[in-house]
Amino acid sequence: MSWSDFHARIHKTLRQRRLLPERSRIILAVSGGQDSLSVLKLFSDLQPKWQWELAVAHCDHRWTEDEGMATHVQKVVETFGLPFFLLRAKEPIVETEAAARKWRYEVLTQCCLEQGYDYLVTGHTGSDRAETLLYNLIRGSGSDGLQALTWQRSLTPHLTLVRPLLNFFRSETQAICDQFKLPIWEDPANNNLAYARNRLRKQILPELKAHFNPQVELALAQTSEVLRSETEYLQQLASDLFQKASSEQASHSLLRQPLKNSPLALQRRVMRLFWHHNFTIAPTFNQIEELTALIHAPNGSRTSSFPNNCYAQVKANIIYLQSSR
Repeated sequence: MSWSDFHARIHKTLRQRRLLPERSRIILAVSGGQDSLSVLKLFSDLQPKWQWELAVAHCDHRWTEDEGMATHVQKVVETFGLPFFLLRAKEPIVETEAAARKWRYEVLTQCCLEQGYDYLVTGHTGSDRAETLLYNLIRGSGSDGLQALTWQRSLTPHLTLVRPLLNFFRSETQAICDQFKLPIWEDPANNNLAYARNRLRKQILPELKAHFNPQVELALAQTSEVLRSETEYLQQLASDLFQKASSEQASHSLLRQPLKNSPLALQRRVMRLFWHHNFTIAPTFNQIEELTALIHAPNGSRTSSFPNNCYAQVKANIIYLQSSR
C-alpha cells in the first residue's frame, strides 16, 4: 500500500478517539461516492495493522437514476477482495431524504446483526457535519440537534455506528479519490435541488464561503464538536436531576422542589426527559416552556392540552400529568 498523510490522519484519529478496537468485525457502508470510497480505501489499507475483519454493504434504493450503481460498487469492492452485501429494496423507496435514510439504517443494521458484525462505518465527513448543523439550525433545533452527527452512537446493544471521517472535508475525500484513482460514481441525486441538503451544499454554503467565511465548513464542524461535549455533560446532569425529581407517590409526575434552584437549561432538559417518558411524539418549544413554567407556578396552575388529551397541573409540590377525558 501507499502510506499517505490521509492514512496517518485516520490512523491517529482511530487511536486517539478509540473508535474501533483491533480485530473488530466491521461493515463499511459504501454508496460509490467519494466519501465512502475514501473509507473503503483507507480502511482496507489499514486492515493489516488493525487486524479487522472487513466487509462492504451497498444499499440499492431501486431508483431509476441509480441504475448501474450497485454493479459499479460491486466491481470496485472486488478489486479490494472484500465480502460484499447488496441490500436491495423490495420496491423503490420513496424519494425523500428522510425515507431513504431511515430505510438505509434499517437494512444496514439488519445486515450487520445477521452476519455477526459489531461495527457499521459510514463516510460522513466534516462537510456533512457542517451541513447538518446549518440544516437543523434553520429548522429550529436545539443544541441536541445541532450536534447530531457524532463520532459514534449505538444502533443496538450489539452494534455501534462509527463515523471516522468527521475531521476530513469533502475537498479532501475528493483528493483521496484523485490520488488513488478511485472510480467515483456520480450520483445524479446529489444535484437535485429539490433536496434541502443539496441546496445547502450547492447554493447556501458557497455563498457563505464567498461572502462571510472561506472556512465556514470548518467553523461549523468545530462548533458541532464543542456542542457535542457540552450537550453530553448537560444531558448527564439533567438525567441525574430527573431521577431526583421523579415522584415515588405517583406515576407520570415530578417533584418541584429538586428543580426550583436548578439552572433554566437543566430545568428545560428535565422537562424534555419527562415529556419523552410519557409521549412518543417530539415536543414543541412552547410545550417544554409550559412545563418548565410549572416549576414556580402557583398551586392549581396547568398547561394547555398535550397529546392524548393530557395536560400537566401543579398540586402542592408535585407536577402531575393528567387526562382531560
